[in-house]
Amino acid sequence: MTETDLFRGTGVAMITPFLKDGKIDFDRLIMHANRLIDQGIGYLVVLGTTAETPTLSSSEKKDVIRCVIETCGGRVPVMLGLGGNDTKAVIESIKSTDTREIQGLLSVSPYYNKPSQEGIYQHYSAIASLSDLPIMLYNVPGRTASNISAETTLRLASDFGGTIIGVKEASGNFEQVMEILHKRPEGFLVVSGDDAITLPMIAAGGDGAISVIGNAYPAMTSLMVAAALDGVYLKARELHYMLFPMMRAIFKEGNPAGVKAAMDIRGWIDNVLRLPLIPVTSSLYQEIAGLDSQLQQEGA
Repeated sequence: MTETDLFRGTGVAMITPFLKDGKIDFDRLIMHANRLIDQGIGYLVVLGTTAETPTLSSSEKKDVIRCVIETCGGRVPVMLGLGGNDTKAVIESIKSTDTREIQGLLSVSPYYNKPSQEGIYQHYSAIASLSDLPIMLYNVPGRTASNISAETTLRLASDFGGTIIGVKEASGNFEQVMEILHKRPEGFLVVSGDDAITLPMIAAGGDGAISVIGNAYPAMTSLMVAAALDGVYLKARELHYMLFPMMRAIFKEGNPAGVKAAMDIRGWIDNVLRLPLIPVTSSLYQEIAGLDSQLQQEGA
């Protein structure tokens, strides 16, 4: 199996469960990782946006990585979220992180300082030049305030083939996604970073998803992605539309507040977030509870 094959299918951007006092709930983190693997998730993504990573201390990040790796025990690949808007700091983080049991890096495009396309290219070029691990670009303009253009993505894919292995696309721009899919080098992955458009992205030629809703509904999410990748679109569409109302609901008041509410309703975690994030409103919580009841009746 190639490094590219490791990350084709369904990955989950893991939440970080907290105790009611705000400390990390490592017992629930262990149970969560086991549940994801047991219910068909193909790889685990730790310390992404959904993990509330900006609120974790350096020591907590190390503890989370170690906990997930030890729980995983090599059963599925682990991808580490490691990015930022200071290229030198990202490079230092890569150098100082024990990556021996990590199979890939997910690196978000620089945020807040809004670099040019050439600046984005040079940022990833510097990272790729020193990384021993395959890197997946992460394009999420809604959070970074800048877009990685199709041209820049394709340039990076061409210049750093074998190191930059794919892109997690959450721009919502299907014309851009299709340009990447049409012109990408062989083996370059294009995965969905937005649950609601995973199915159409795979239909256009995409390679899977790094999912948020998969935290709460791992079996149904992995089955939907697998069916789509196998070309069984009637089954994939059925599963997609079962999940679609919940996909919309859990993002109404931000991520991961919505998916944590769903997981709390399922009895899997406590509904605790770290400021500046807060739990969803009571009205949205009740909406999510109703949708969860329907999904459980449908076998989720």
